[in-house]
Formats: sequence, C-alpha cells, structure tokens
Amino acid sequence: MLALGPIGFTAPWVLLGLIALPIIWLLLRAVPPAPIRRRFPGVALLLGLADDDSQTDRTPWWLLLLRTLAIAAVILGFAGPVLNPQNARDGSGDLVIVLDGSWAGAANWQDRIDRVDTLLSEAARLDRRVALLNLNNLPPDADLPFSAPMDWQDRLPNLQPFPWQPQDVVPWLEARPGQFETYWISDGLDWEGRTAFLAALEDRGNVTVFQTPRQVSGLRPARFENGEVIVSATRTPVGLDQEITVAAVGLDPAGVERQLATVPVNFPAGEASAETSLVLPPELRNRITRFEIDGQRSAAAVSLADDALRRREVALIAGRDDREGLDLLSPLYYLREALEPTADIIDGALTDILLANPDVIVLADVANLAAVEADALEDWVNSGGMLLRFAGPRLAASDLGRNNEDPLLPVRLRSGGRTVGGAMSWGEPKTLAPFAEDSPFFGLPIPDDVSVTSQVMAQPDPTLSDRVIAQLSDGTPLVTRKLSGAGQVVLFHVTANAEWSSLPLSGLFVQMLERLAVSTRAISSDDAALEGTTWLPRLVLDGFGDLQDGSTLQGVSGDAIAAMQPSAELQPGLYASEDRQIAVNVVGPETTFTVAQWPSSVTVEGMEAVAETPLKGWLLAAALTFMMIDVVASLAVGGRLRGPRADIAAAFLVALTLSPEAQAQSSDEFALRATTEVVLGHVLTGDPEIDEIAEAGLRGISQTLFRRTAIEPADPIGVNLETDELAFFPFLYWPITADQALPSREAYAKLNTYLRTGGMIMFDTRDADSARFGSGSPEGRRLQAIARSLDIPPIEPIPSDHVLTRTFYLLQDFPGRYASRDVWVEAAPPGAELVEGMPFRNLNDGVTPVIIGGNDWARAWAIDENGRLMFPVGRGRSGERQREIALRFGVNVIMHVLTGNYKSDQVHVSDLLDRLGQ
Repeated sequence: MLALGPIGFTAPWVLLGLIALPIIWLLLRAVPPAPIRRRFPGVALLLGLADDDSQTDRTPWWLLLLRTLAIAAVILGFAGPVLNPQNARDGSGDLVIVLDGSWAGAANWQDRIDRVDTLLSEAARLDRRVALLNLNNLPPDADLPFSAPMDWQDRLPNLQPFPWQPQDVVPWLEARPGQFETYWISDGLDWEGRTAFLAALEDRGNVTVFQTPRQVSGLRPARFENGEVIVSATRTPVGLDQEITVAAVGLDPAGVERQLATVPVNFPAGEASAETSLVLPPELRNRITRFEIDGQRSAAAVSLADDALRRREVALIAGRDDREGLDLLSPLYYLREALEPTADIIDGALTDILLANPDVIVLADVANLAAVEADALEDWVNSGGMLLRFAGPRLAASDLGRNNEDPLLPVRLRSGGRTVGGAMSWGEPKTLAPFAEDSPFFGLPIPDDVSVTSQVMAQPDPTLSDRVIAQLSDGTPLVTRKLSGAGQVVLFHVTANAEWSSLPLSGLFVQMLERLAVSTRAISSDDAALEGTTWLPRLVLDGFGDLQDGSTLQGVSGDAIAAMQPSAELQPGLYASEDRQIAVNVVGPETTFTVAQWPSSVTVEGMEAVAETPLKGWLLAAALTFMMIDVVASLAVGGRLRGPRADIAAAFLVALTLSPEAQAQSSDEFALRATTEVVLGHVLTGDPEIDEIAEAGLRGISQTLFRRTAIEPADPIGVNLETDELAFFPFLYWPITADQALPSREAYAKLNTYLRTGGMIMFDTRDADSARFGSGSPEGRRLQAIARSLDIPPIEPIPSDHVLTRTFYLLQDFPGRYASRDVWVEAAPPGAELVEGMPFRNLNDGVTPVIIGGNDWARAWAIDENGRLMFPVGRGRSGERQREIALRFGVNVIMHVLTGNYKSDQVHVSDLLDRLGQ
C-alpha cells in the first residue's frame, strides 16, 4: 500500500494513468477542429437570419476541466484510495483479548469497544480464533471461550463496565492451559493481582497493551464535621493545578431530584487528593442522596450519602428541672451526651416543637400532658413520628396507662414500680437478657456491668410479648414498642439518667438509640453493630455511575458490609437494615489511585482506533456526476436546450442534485402518517423482495381486520430501525434474512425501550422452524445474533391456554404458509397453576413482547394492491383452510396487542365453556 499523508492506495500502479491527463486535455481541446477563416462576399445575404442550431468553434476551458476531472476521478477510484489507512497487524494462532472492564474505563467505554472491534476485524482477516474476556465477568467454562471473530463482534453491544476492579483472576487463568497471544485493553489503573496476572499471560505468549493516559478522579465518602459537610476527592496522575465541580444531588420538597448545591474542589499542583467544606442547613443536608463530579461518567465519580449526613432532629423534653443545677442528675444529661454528636437537638415547649416537625420526640419522665398537647402529639405519631419515652418517679407515681392502654404508651403499666428492697424487692440488681432475633437490638453485645435497680412494670396482656424488644434476665420488660399509624411509640422502663440503672452510663445505651434510629451515626467497617445483621440492597451503581434498582438482589451479611470491598457479591450501592442505611462506594475514605506500570517486555499502544474509510465509491460517484453534468453542458454549448429538450434537461438536473434528505419523507410526515390511524409496521431488512412481501402481508391482515373487526388499520409502513421512531407502532413484523445487518447500539436501545413499554415484535425466520426455534438454519442463526442484545424475557411454546388462543377466534394452531406448531411467546410466571373448574390459568396480565416462529405468515396473508392473493398455501381446500387459520391467528395477534389479556379474566369463563361445548 502506498501512503500519501492520511490517504493510502491499495493499487498505486493505477495512478500512472494520471500521466496521460495532459495528452487527454490536448485531444479534447482539438475536438471540434478550429474553422478556417475565408472571406466570401455572399455572406452578406445571410445577415439577419437566425440559425436554430449552433456549434462553438472551440471547446470551452471549463468543459475541458470538467472532463479531465471525471477521468482523474476514475483513475484515482480504481487505484483503491483509503482514508486513514492502518498498518496491517501480523500474527498467527489463537488470540485472547482482555478487558479490565471496570469503572475506570467507563468514561471512554465506546472507544474501547471500537478498539476491540478493530482488533477483531484484523483477526478475522488473519483467520485467527479469538477469546474475549472481561476480567470482571469471567466465564465459568472449563476452557477459554475461543470463537470466530465475527461471533464476538455480534456480542460487543452486550459488554458493559462493572463498578469494581478485577479480583482472583490468576487462579482462573491457571486452571485453563494453552498458548496464545494477548491484547490487553487496560483501564490505566493498577489493581491487586495485576502484576501476577500479567506474568501468567506472558508465560502463554506475547502481550500487547492498549492504553491511553487520562485523568481519573474519584469522590471519597462525604463526612460531617463541626457542622460542615466535608467533600473529599482523589485523582491520578498527579499533575498541575486542577479544579473539579462536585454537585450535591437530592430530592427537593416536591420530590423532584435536582442539584441542591455545587462546590468547587481544587487540587494543588503535585497533590493526589483535595477536600473542601460545604455548609448547608439541616433540612437541605438531610435531603442529599449522593455527590457526583460534574462532567464525569463513572461509578467512582459518584459517592452515595447514608446516615453519616442525615442527622435527625430530636426534641428533648423533661418532666422536671435539673436537681440543684447538677448536670449528672439531669434527666436529659446522658441523652444529650449520646445524641449531640449524631443528631440536631431541639428544645422548647411541646406545642412549639410539634410545629417544627422533628423526627423524634423524647419525653423523659413526663407523666401528664394537656389534652390539646396529647391530641397533637398523637396525630404527629400517627403521621410517622417516633415518640421515645423514659420512665421515672413521676411516671411510676401517676395513674397513666393503669386501667386502659394510653395511646402514647406502648403497654399498660402497673401502679408504683419495682425497686431493690421495696415491696417487690429483688434480691440484687438485675442484668439484661440477650436480645431476641426479632429485636432491633439483636446482635449488640451486653456489657457485664449494666444493671437495673428500679423499673416501671408492665401489666400482663395478650399483646405484651409482641411488644417487648428488650427484657431483663428474669423476663420482665425493659423496652417495649408499639406501632401507631405510620409512627411508633417506644418506652424505656427505666430513667434516662443513672438513678434506676447503669444503662445510660454504657456504650450500649448509645447503640440502642442508634438501632431505634433516634440517632444516625455512620457505621464504620469495624463497628460491632454490623455483626449478626443482614443488609438489603435498595439501589446499586453500575459502572457508568447510574443508579439501578437493587430490590431484586439478595441481602448481604454485616461481615460483608464491614469488608467494604465492592465485588459481584457486594455491589456498590445503598444498603438498608431496619431504619439504618449504609453506603458502599467505589472509593473509600483512604482510597488512592495508582497508574499501571508496564515492563519493557510489553508493547504499549494507544487506544485510538481510526477506522479505515474506502474512498473508491465516492470517487467513482463523483466521476459519474461529472459525466452527467458534461452531457447537459455539451447540449447547452451546442444550443440544443431549446423547447422540450430544455424541460427534460432541467428535470434531469433536479433529479441529479436533489439530496436524499429532500427525497425522503420528513419526520413530521412520518409521525402523522403513523399516528393518525392504527398502522402496522414491518422492519426493513434491506432486501427489496422480502420488504415488499412483508408490506403485502400486513396489507392483507389489515384488510382482514377491517372486514371482520372494529379495527380499521391504514396502509402498513416500513420501519427503519436506525432512523424511525418505533413508539408509533403497536406491532412490528420482522422477517429475518440470513445476511441482514445487526442493528446499531442506538437502534438496540430503541428496540429495548419499545419492548419494555408495551410494543410487540413478531420475528419470522420463514424457514418452517425445521430445526426447532430456527437454530439450525441461516435465518435462525441470524435471529440468535440479533436477539443477544435484546431485552427478551424467558420464552416458551404457546401453551394451549394462552390468551392468543382465544383473543378473537378460538385457535389451537398458528400456521402461516407453513404449519409448524412451535411458536414461542413470553413464558408464564412461575407458580401459575390451573384452578379446578377453570379452562385456563390466570396468567400474567401483560402483552407478550415477542412472538417467534418460522411459519412465513406474511406470504400467507399477502395480497396485492388489487386485493388478490399473491402466494399459494398448501393444496386445495386444505390449503385454503390453512390460510384461513393463518388469517385468524393474525387477527388474534393484533387484537392481543391492542386489547391486552382481557380474555384471561375469569368473567369470560362461562362464555368460553359454552363455545367449547363443555
């Protein structure tokens, strides 16, 4: 290949033809020959006469140039010009392409996929087997998954980055022997085990690394210190001064997610980390759900917020004043000490506090409330508040909750109390019993020095055992709780100070308040509160930093949370247990990034993959255009563009210059045509014959619907998956051909959205399903390649009680031009059983998004524009019966799309049984 700057020529010897251009110029200039001038007196008789035909005496220079350019374009076109020619990569034998596949490559993920696609194309030209490995999603196969490069290219749209670094890859590779060459698409960051994995790969063959140096930044978890939110970030490589913008995202009062605040974070030159403070009012701070770096798309650029920032507002109210001003005797002293580091304390009168709507109200030895206060407090609890009460001499001496259960107490109380040396004397102070598994305090260690000397007693009651969440060693209640509306009422049967027990003096007291969600201290990885707990994922991060629903994932143990090591088992996200939340982020409080270093034995290349662009077609098209213009220009120079010839030439020029965009129908016209009436669509395959048959088939089923049902469809429309909007069509018929191109990533995204939002696609391999599900035919294999990137649910052959068997007609067969019985639809949900006495199961109430078969329905339905059948089906009457059943099946399909599964409702049972003769 001859390269001249950014253009290369695959057949450079053809360029020798350019030498002949001057000779061609002279030849063209000599035609027509120049006239010989002769003076002839008789010419005077011709003066004033007009000649309809004229001919120039010399070819104009611009026409010569046009013809020369046309010839030059032909010569250059056949020389095989290529824009951005790439050097051919040599190699033989098996090839393994490795991707780190972590969040660090998410920002330029498409560049990595393009590079892999280029490497696969090179491997295909060299006829090499390829195994493509994402180190974060290694296959469990016993051998390396070698396959043809084209097979891997079909799967490239399915590759996605993961929000964690590779782990335990060396043992996986050691269990799979073999020699191969390796291309490593690196994310540019070092990770544990990378060096050992590289050594294992070099033992198998040559290793080439593709890596582009780029800045990587990550957010550490935000923390709350001295009334400020501290936002910290880290980066690599360390370089010059840099400023990034961090946004705090959360829900506004209307429940709409938006940026609540932004703050710049400045990295000094040579520093790998930086932090700044953000001062926000408590109401705004408690709404923050995450922090993210503006303009960066990766899981490391997102830091989820948990209980470390959400400081609850707690109101403290005591039933009596401090004794002689001594803090240690104050009913609220130990509560303040326990809550001030992790909650915002509110003081004041109860009526004023209720107006502030705190998260928790604490009543320490408060016995009697005014009726107005009690009613307002009860309404606040029912609306979702938590009322936390502590006993004391006042509550023990009152009649509150003696005869009837008080709505602001979880249990009924006995009169008096229980004290060491009293009428109900204990032999000695009592200790706490281990917490039950259904208690919010389960798993908390009980110190040996915690003892209780006095308490208020609960009246025996059938509901008492369900409301006890902590008890003493003799079985008497220590803490009781009941739900009230959307809120709850909790009672500690001891005082909030050290008068009746040593509980407020212990760390257990603080942990119990945290478990009740009175305070929201951040849980550290070495926190004992994680032991014996199970955490359920609420939201998880993908590699791009987007939040996904995590409710379908299984819970993880507190020990796994304590490790704080993101992996497939512990995905980064927000985890909840009881009323507590903890965030597992990609970047930890002490995380730093390290750039990957490669030994001299490894070849390192850039990530950029510039695709080769052949220019031959463009140059030949330009030559053809020049020749067409030359024809018109020659007629004009010769004076032959008068009368009807001028109209023909003008039409020729308009057709020549009219752009494809102008010829194509506008998007607005397409939308109006597709939405004004019910329109059935068929996917354009690129094969004109197949597309015409699909249109004719939908025309036939549309006319059948018009004659037999209340649906009046318009003419069908061909749909281009790359450019057309799919949401306009309730139904798409997709005939599969063996050589049709796979949709692009954007088209796959539109198709998956279409399938998830109620659209239906009927895939027709047109092969009579001779190999079952088309797996053995070329069309079936192409369908499998197309379906790999589609969000298709589990499927099964149409069961006999599926709603498609009775949507409009009662059917048990679904033929087209062929009569195979295996037609596939969305599988029934697990556990769907036939109820006794019913002719069908009560299946899911949605529309199956796909119908897959090979019966060539379009040919069975097809009619021409005059309404005549286009293709034979079967023989004689049996064939016409098969065509009729095919039309009925088409009617059932469209009725199912437009009306859903309403025929699954049990109200239709009696009519169906009557029709079935049962």
